[in-house]
Amino acid sequence: MQTEITIETSGQGLYEFTREAERFVTGAGVETGILTIFVRHTSCSMLIQENADPDVQRDLHEFFARIVPENMEWLRHTQEGPDDMPAHIKAAMTQVSLSIPVARSSMLLGTWQGIYLFEHRRAPHSRKVVLHISP
Repeated sequence: MQTEITIETSGQGLYEFTREAERFVTGAGVETGILTIFVRHTSCSMLIQENADPDVQRDLHEFFARIVPENMEWLRHTQEGPDDMPAHIKAAMTQVSLSIPVARSSMLLGTWQGIYLFEHRRAPHSRKVVLHISP
């Protein structure tokens, strides 16, 4: 079973969509399997990260902003703005897909784990994410 969801972003940051993924898994009726999540873009990425303390998301965003700043003068791909190539680099450093085990029709996430889209661009975007579950 497969579906596509849209995550509306308002700029750089982490956007949790754990509940949407859990609804899909529950509705799929798969008792035991694997959920694959894939983002269909090259300037954002996927993360499983702590969802209890919002400082974790802020610190991650700050960390990536420091290691991949927007003012790297040697970049060639600059036609889409100063944040575009750094966004591609950040996506290359993280991941564009996740695999999550499913048991008893529920994702086997840890107590404080949430699923996030990590938006690396400053402008708002509509991001397409594919959810696919296999028994």
